[in-house]
Amino acid sequence: MSGRKTRSTGPAAPVRTSAVRSTDGNLDIDDLLGDRNVDIIVCCGAGGVGKTTTAAALALRAAEQGRKVCVLTIDPARRLAQSMGLTELDNTPRPVKGVDTSAGGSLDAMMLDMKRTFDDVVEKHASPEKAQQILQNPFYIALSSSFAGTQEYMAMEKLGQLHGDSDTWDLIVVDTPPSRSALDFLDAPERLSSLLDGRFMRIMVAPARGPARVLTAGLSLVTGALNKIMGAQFLTDMQAFVSALDTIFGGFRQRAEATFRLLQADETAFLVVAAPEPDAIREAAYFAERLTSERMPLAGLVVNRYHQSSSRSISSADAESGARRLEQLADVPAAEATADLLRVHAARAKRAQREKKVVARFTAGHPRVPTVSVPALAGDVHDLDGLREIGNLLGA
Repeated sequence: MSGRKTRSTGPAAPVRTSAVRSTDGNLDIDDLLGDRNVDIIVCCGAGGVGKTTTAAALALRAAEQGRKVCVLTIDPARRLAQSMGLTELDNTPRPVKGVDTSAGGSLDAMMLDMKRTFDDVVEKHASPEKAQQILQNPFYIALSSSFAGTQEYMAMEKLGQLHGDSDTWDLIVVDTPPSRSALDFLDAPERLSSLLDGRFMRIMVAPARGPARVLTAGLSLVTGALNKIMGAQFLTDMQAFVSALDTIFGGFRQRAEATFRLLQADETAFLVVAAPEPDAIREAAYFAERLTSERMPLAGLVVNRYHQSSSRSISSADAESGARRLEQLADVPAAEATADLLRVHAARAKRAQREKKVVARFTAGHPRVPTVSVPALAGDVHDLDGLREIGNLLGA
């Protein structure tokens, strides 16, 4: 994992929300969802740990407890749409059918449309003529569709837009992009705005007068060489794009910083989601450390697909010993089947013990971060009833 520069200059901030949401180190999810001072919950974690399902389950549980909720997913796989019985999700929040609204709550869901959000930003902050120039520019089309970091930046843009619509929702649940580099979505706004108002971009549109004439003359040699490599049209498109976008440069950085401050505010709570596996727990530890160093309010850790064993059940060693003895009793009815069951139990008990040790390592390194574990289910979650079950396990 890369050691990126953080924005915090002082000592690491304490975990601000966990102190009032834990009992004996256990995270109280219902206390978090019921806190009207919390209006943003951000679920972050590595890919494949159940982050999307956790975000959807939290949103549904909060809505059925009386909150007006919007859940924003940034995961390109459309699992959230399937879980909520929606045929499609797009850049417009849509009501979820089948939600119990008797407590006065509601639930809307949406999936980030990266390009549509970028287009909205351009149309909002540029004149109609300038916006058309930008939207039709080939360099802009490529940038808004596939440039590294654009998805994460636009996620922050959309979060800011949703939060500004406080009359519609009182809680926004965000499912962040799956990323190998943890918390890329925190860095992306600065990377993108730095690109757009960087020195090279400025040189591309600098007026050729005064001392700039010498620079422009030198630049013409460089652009001449680049023309041969990439084609004259590429540089022409890029120069036209930068020139057209020049009027809204400041807005990118300004909004990025505003959203970053919003994520640091007390009304935001981060939940790190992980699976009880060594790699996922190591990633979760990095998330926790990074959030703390960025002074983000960390509420706790959610461990999905956790296998538990009862202290009253037989140990894995005893189960394996019993299976071996039963294998020798060929004349006893059902001995072989019972031995197989004991071996299954032994394997499950060993797995539960391994997972317990893995999670214990996180707890030892981060004793002030409360946790909640969600037991592994027999099948996948694909409807609201499945999400309710996950919510009940989280609340338990």
